Amino acid sequence: MKKFINNPEEVVDEMLEGLLLAHSDKIKSVGEEDNHSLVKIDAPSNGKVAIVTGGGSGHLPLFLGYVGNGMLDGVAVGDIFASPSVQQILDVTKKVDGGKGVLYLYGNYGGDVMNFDMAAEMSELEDIDVDSVIGTDDVASMPKGSEDNRRGVAGLFYLYKIAAAKAETGADLKQVKEVAEKVNSRVRTIGVAVSPCTIPSVGKPNFEIEEGSMEVGMGIHGEPGMYSEKIASADEVADLLTNLILKDIDINENDSVSILVNGLGSTPLEELYIVYRKVHKNLSGKNINIYKSYVGEYATSMEMGGLSISILKLDKELKDILDTPFDTPFHKQF
Repeated sequence: MKKFINNPEEVVDEMLEGLLLAHSDKIKSVGEEDNHSLVKIDAPSNGKVAIVTGGGSGHLPLFLGYVGNGMLDGVAVGDIFASPSVQQILDVTKKVDGGKGVLYLYGNYGGDVMNFDMAAEMSELEDIDVDSVIGTDDVASMPKGSEDNRRGVAGLFYLYKIAAAKAETGADLKQVKEVAEKVNSRVRTIGVAVSPCTIPSVGKPNFEIEEGSMEVGMGIHGEPGMYSEKIASADEVADLLTNLILKDIDINENDSVSILVNGLGSTPLEELYIVYRKVHKNLSGKNINIYKSYVGEYATSMEMGGLSISILKLDKELKDILDTPFDTPFHKQF
């Protein structure tokens, strides 16, 4: 294992300490026992629906990288590839509630669902109104028709971005939940991996991919993909992933979309832009309007080699609020 760490058991604690020191102008810790409960620096924002996320570490900037102005209000941070605790989620919820309720937005993983549900029940006992939307954008994880059982991956960025923008307008909890559900129904993601990652406490790769092969549809924790095949060129990967998404969601000529090409941890930006180039050409060739694009690392898996493509089908409401400014430790947009 070749990593710049100290004690493998203290990776998350030391990472959070460094994050808080580097970005003390944007985020703060509110946990009673550790730094796993983080909120934006001016929380709570009274008169606004608060949005809380959470999940395991190892996916930066997902989840904690999206806490900040114009984005999320708080995050509960688990250990690497592990769910945050009920108490950590509850600590965040109590600190961000500004009187208009709290929306939980997170990915569809068993431990996260269980702990967020329990935290919601405990929050209600504290007279905090809580509702939830679970991201399910991963096309590869379940077949068409079983969308509610899919994993949540890089498409969560769009749920965060648009739900947060809606909350900034003063919308109530029901309205913020509805727009998050709309985004979830309109975004699809699929990825491809060429190399594994290593969990520090384990010390060895969490799966194997044969030399010269790629895994189509692999999950961000190393969950098995749809199939393995010989590694392909950037254009071939772009064609493959784009076509799989377009088979799963109804996007027609003259529709508008947003594209996200996401690196999984060790794929250079140069390669991501080569893939984006072909995705853009493919969609433009079908007379699909590309309204806004994102290229970079938005949901990683430690140092996994690979990338994912997300496509969000837009309507007028989503286009109008997609450009709302935000400022987080990892991304800044005006």
